[in-house]
Amino acid sequence: MPPASEDDLPTRLQDDTTSASDDADSVALPIGTRLAEFEIQDKIGEGGFSTVYRAWDHVLMRQVALKEYFPSSIASRSGHTQVSARSQRHRDTFQAGLDSFIKEAQTLAGFDHPSLVKVLRFFPANGTAYMVMPLYQGATLRDAVRDMGTRPDEAWLLAQLDPLTQALQSIHAQGWYHRDIAPDNIMLIDGGSRPLLLDFGAARRVIGDMTQALTVILKPGYAPVEQYAEVPGMKQGPWTDVYALAATMHWAITGNKPPAAVGRMVNDTLEPLAQAAAGRYSPRFLAALDAALKVRPTERTADMGQFRQALGLGAPVVAPAAPAPIAAATAAAPGPAVRPRPPTLASPLPAWSWAAGLALVLAAGGTWWWSQRPAAPEASPVVESPSVSAPAPSPPAVAVPTPVPLPAPAPVASPAPAPLPAPVPSPVVKPAPVAKTEPRAVAPVRAEAPARAAAPRPSSVCSGLMQRLSLGEDSPALREQLVANRCQ
Repeated sequence: MPPASEDDLPTRLQDDTTSASDDADSVALPIGTRLAEFEIQDKIGEGGFSTVYRAWDHVLMRQVALKEYFPSSIASRSGHTQVSARSQRHRDTFQAGLDSFIKEAQTLAGFDHPSLVKVLRFFPANGTAYMVMPLYQGATLRDAVRDMGTRPDEAWLLAQLDPLTQALQSIHAQGWYHRDIAPDNIMLIDGGSRPLLLDFGAARRVIGDMTQALTVILKPGYAPVEQYAEVPGMKQGPWTDVYALAATMHWAITGNKPPAAVGRMVNDTLEPLAQAAAGRYSPRFLAALDAALKVRPTERTADMGQFRQALGLGAPVVAPAAPAPIAAATAAAPGPAVRPRPPTLASPLPAWSWAAGLALVLAAGGTWWWSQRPAAPEASPVVESPSVSAPAPSPPAVAVPTPVPLPAPAPVASPAPAPLPAPVPSPVVKPAPVAKTEPRAVAPVRAEAPARAAAPRPSSVCSGLMQRLSLGEDSPALREQLVANRCQ
């Protein structure tokens, strides 16, 4: 591996408890160390507050990344694995950083954003704690830009900024900040199509806040002025990550990181990108980065929402799915046809009763029987019901309160069906024998309906009798005429 360049190395502010000549490899876990079901295979990264290893998961049979809390400035290792504070005066600070490391793992485990590291497991051991994550494969943003051989264009940079700003906006909403955004802390995975944020600095903030005499690791040029312990009274917040992300884009555009923020407070020599990169990128894009790189937090872009708006990214909008039209949905799902109930069978009746049920059954049967006969040569003035003048091609389904089976049509010479129960108790009128039925029995009907033509067919007689019954007339004489005329 080639030696790290100057801008890859963090700035160390030493105190009297740490030697600058300490061997960094002396604090790493030996290869082959077993932690729960994970076996250390190699060290793949080390920072001021943690060390990352490649490990083998013996339960799920896969490689993972295992991150160990180890603040090298205040911690030491004994017996190859045990970690503890270097001295009594560092114990509270060590514990506070450990609690923050645990909280960071719990917080990251609750997020599910493609540009945030996913925490698979977390467990304490050896006086410290370990965070298990997927072993991501890819190149850092620093390596990807250097391999291009030219400066990336605006479209490519916006494609990285869109998911990164969304991921940062989601963690900022929970009160968490990254505090260590730089080109080597952004990995491009899935063939370089997806940026991933690495190495959150939760423990760094807690330890840095508790003492200014301890070693504080910063990346000069990417860290804003409020992260330096020497500048009191400046709080960190979403604007802290805004500055670091904009400084990372400044490096990608110009090939140089901005000057250190503490130096800019005294003499700001940073040339605005609107001048340094004019003509190669849009004015709006460069102006948004310049506003995010303001050295004073009060003058800087306040949060990721404002930064996205200035870049023209905006908030992600999910268009609601348009509901399907009711008519189209009905047509797309055909079902059995529902025939409407004939209006004349229901509209004259004010309430359900036995008489109404009998009228419905007789009217339906007569309608069906009439539809099976040839059309009459002349229209009958009595038959005014729409159900009779426009018979349905098949027997309509009539809903009644008490289901009554519809009698099958019988020949004219067949015996009359059994009489239905009367709505009120009354003597049952026995039907007259068929052989004794005489034409004179029709005379009372003709007298009551003078508008009928002379000598009506039996079908017309039955229609008139059923019409009277449907209109509410119910008498033993009418029932006897119905039975005598074999009206179905």
